[in-house]
Amino acid sequence: MEHTEIGVVRTTIDRADAQAVAALSQFGVATIHEAMGRVGLMRPYLRPVYPQARMCGTAVTVLLQPGDNWMLHVAAEQIRDGDVVVAACTTESEDGFFGELLATSFRARGCRGLVIDGGVRDVADLEGMDFPVFSRAVNAKGTVKATLGSVNVPVVCGNALVRPGDVVVADCDGVVVVPRERAADVAAASAAREAKEEGKRAQFRAGELGLDMYGMRGPLAELGLRYEDGR
Repeated sequence: MEHTEIGVVRTTIDRADAQAVAALSQFGVATIHEAMGRVGLMRPYLRPVYPQARMCGTAVTVLLQPGDNWMLHVAAEQIRDGDVVVAACTTESEDGFFGELLATSFRARGCRGLVIDGGVRDVADLEGMDFPVFSRAVNAKGTVKATLGSVNVPVVCGNALVRPGDVVVADCDGVVVVPRERAADVAAASAAREAKEEGKRAQFRAGELGLDMYGMRGPLAELGLRYEDGR
């Protein structure tokens, strides 16, 4: 059974099916979250460091120590094309763990982006590179390389459990985690939800009201909602 420990790098992980990951990449975070049963969201304080940041990939997880980014350098070796790095910390820390140099290293390994429950810096450079980062903070304060953490162990990032190989999708609405074994089913459910919403969109464009489409009038009346002439 997987568990979290300090001072370990797991070099072999089970990643979600590549076709399922590609399918999930077509949908927004809100759609995936709803299609999955309204679970999997990270806390909303994890925000994109530039407006158009977006990512989808399989998680390489990192457990950091506060003010220490050593394990991000260790994690770079474990990145495969299509991965995203998800970094949590043993306790709250908003130091600038990550910047343009590490982004350059990660991109060379095929990394699609970073989610970190901590701080990052070099934001203008990250935007210029179009390297997507979602972080707790932007902070110029640097870090040291002195204390062991771990790579590819289960972590809790933004209050969401992330296991190595799970699918992580992030856009301007937030970050959602899809368990690797559910990736194909959630992609199919997301597609079905999008198709259903397109039908509703057409009804709204035609002037129909949600009150009627969703059968709201009866329940509202039962709760005592009344309409009065305001004159």
